[in-house]
Amino acid sequence: MSSDISGTPETGGTRETGPTTADEFRATLRSLRVWDSPLPGFDTTTAPGEPLALFREWFVHAARAGQLEPHTMSLATVDGDGRPDVRTLMLHDADARGWHFASHATSAKGVQLAGQPEAALGFYWPSVGRQVRVRGRVGACGPEESRADLAVRSRGALAAALTGRQSEVLGSVEELARVSAAAWERAGAEPDAPAPTWTRYVLEPAEVEFFQGDAARRHIRLRYSRTAGGSWERELLWP
Repeated sequence: MSSDISGTPETGGTRETGPTTADEFRATLRSLRVWDSPLPGFDTTTAPGEPLALFREWFVHAARAGQLEPHTMSLATVDGDGRPDVRTLMLHDADARGWHFASHATSAKGVQLAGQPEAALGFYWPSVGRQVRVRGRVGACGPEESRADLAVRSRGALAAALTGRQSEVLGSVEELARVSAAAWERAGAEPDAPAPTWTRYVLEPAEVEFFQGDAARRHIRLRYSRTAGGSWERELLWP
């Protein structure tokens, strides 16, 4: 049986000639380059006294520079055995309380956060060579705020929330299709349908680092650290 996968103009698919060899993988990996286009500067002497204002500025700049999905971020947590875990999800807001996201309380991330509410976020915007790292304690919002979070999202988001069972073992893709179809139908008929385990979380930052890449590898790193009194200290880091 051939392992080729053929695409057609109608589907916009691609054609694979077979399994990728280790040499092909390494050759491709070593051929990749970053930051071949001009990058913005970062004058740390004009940076604001707290990180939220700078994050919002960098976020809007990345979006206007054409960065795809700048609201996607990595969330790192630890499980009950202290093993790290990471996944990509969407930012829902960033305000004086912290950085907001949402998930099921019964998902892997929800269970891990319930057991160890310390986490880290990572944003990477390659079009402008910038990263933002956020570390702090995560708190779960109440049912009313969690319901409101889901209410402003799309029908697809509600359908996914109603499907539930996130991180559980799935018996087959057919089972997923069947349950998802029912959830989509319900989301259309009941736009206010409750998803009891859907939870909005807020990461209250204790540390926020801003990284500006430089083609000559003289990267600029500025770290904000919250003091015991609640104010922010700033310091430069070696790249």
